[in-house]
Amino acid sequence: MSDSLRELWLRGLAFNPAAPSDVLIRLLDRAAGEAGPLMCEGRDLPDAVIDAALHHPVRAVRSALARNQHVDPARLAPLATDPSGLVRAHLAGGPRHCPRWVRPLPDDILVTLLTAKDGGEDGRLTAGEIIGELESSRQIPLSFRRSLATREHPELRIRATWNWESLTPEQRAGLLDDPDPAVRESARDGSWVLDPEQVEARLPSYEPRNQAFVLGTCALSPALVEQCLTDGLLQHLAQNRHAPAHALARLARRPEAEIRALVATRPDLGADLVVELRKDPDADVRMNAHLHPFSRTWVEYDMIHRVLGHGPDCTCPFTEPAPRPSLDWFAACAASGEPVLRRVAASWSGLPAELVAELAQDDDEEVRIRLACHHPLAPSHLLLDVFATRPAHRPHLLTLPAFPRTGTSHLIDHPDPQVRSLAAADPALSDPPLEDPDESVRRAAATNPNLTPQTLEVLLAAPRTAESAAANPSLPVPRMHTLLDHCPNDVPTPPTASRR
Repeated sequence: MSDSLRELWLRGLAFNPAAPSDVLIRLLDRAAGEAGPLMCEGRDLPDAVIDAALHHPVRAVRSALARNQHVDPARLAPLATDPSGLVRAHLAGGPRHCPRWVRPLPDDILVTLLTAKDGGEDGRLTAGEIIGELESSRQIPLSFRRSLATREHPELRIRATWNWESLTPEQRAGLLDDPDPAVRESARDGSWVLDPEQVEARLPSYEPRNQAFVLGTCALSPALVEQCLTDGLLQHLAQNRHAPAHALARLARRPEAEIRALVATRPDLGADLVVELRKDPDADVRMNAHLHPFSRTWVEYDMIHRVLGHGPDCTCPFTEPAPRPSLDWFAACAASGEPVLRRVAASWSGLPAELVAELAQDDDEEVRIRLACHHPLAPSHLLLDVFATRPAHRPHLLTLPAFPRTGTSHLIDHPDPQVRSLAAADPALSDPPLEDPDESVRRAAATNPNLTPQTLEVLLAAPRTAESAAANPSLPVPRMHTLLDHCPNDVPTPPTASRR
């Protein structure tokens, strides 16, 4: 038997949903090659397999598990103190392929990573480099960030001072009077963002990219406001929550429609300007001005701007609103005659079931798409419809627990091979299309549990279908072990390779 065929069997077994723990644990042997790490990263795993991978002597196995987006992240806690800095970095960095929604890490793992004194025994990375991976991973929930100001560890309270504007007045006062001198110093240094004179003094020292961030978020002096208006830095000023009323009035009458549209939904915009912008010659400006009653707070403003300007194929990452508007506000959005507001409602995963049922039948396609992608109660027929009609959302939809794996056989003649592949694996399909003109459909058909044992054996012997046949859940467990027996798995691990 060729080595290539054995490798295909191993990869298939690694993703066989019916493979028991003893089969999967055998795949962790080094002689199984890449199958073990691929399995540890790419699928949900039984507890026994997780335990074996957590304490595996080969670093690549632990690193792969650290990137797993299917396993409960609480089970990965031992990896936060792994001897290898690379393993810690992979845990901190999150899933390799940057899914749209990333599950947050538990508080205890976050505290461990953020307060570590070193980057691991192997010296490959520093603690700071690992924290950098964590900060960009979207695995830190906003609830944890909001708690930093009152955390026991001084290093965490120092981190709270780095987002001074997001703190409450009580939190700012507490940090300025913190018992730890380093926290107090960091708080005094962080408070400059709300001091217009200090902002003006510090701005020249920043690079242009960072200057744009300062002008869009910090409290601005009258001189900086005028600089924005005269130097064409209008977008930053239009989005700055500290922009004064006189500047908003000038922005609302600018010739650039996109600037007027940005201003039109600001909660601090005067009523006279709202009336004026509702008669604007530009349709987008008029629409935004009509949305203004739903933008009474900056939280509501942020929720609306998560949707404005995004089309039906938007695949932006999901981020957690902080804080979140009230249920009554979302319900009002769901009942609105404005499609944009119904899209906002459909984007909230906490929308009640009765409103989900209504929006699932909405006339606006983007409402239905957003509901399918964001809400765990979205009906399976809607998820399937979006999968069939909007290829951009397929990778995300396939990760959702509610996505249907059965009831798709009616799509077996669909012109799109990706859709036919879904149908080809449906257990309700009595005659899987093993002769489909598209190879991906034939591979999917080879995973269909309705195939006879004789057919499976034929497919296992063919390189193009061997991997899929080994992943077929109807493959008997004794046969799985037989396939594994073709790969020697009694290769001892040298003592020097331990915890590598």
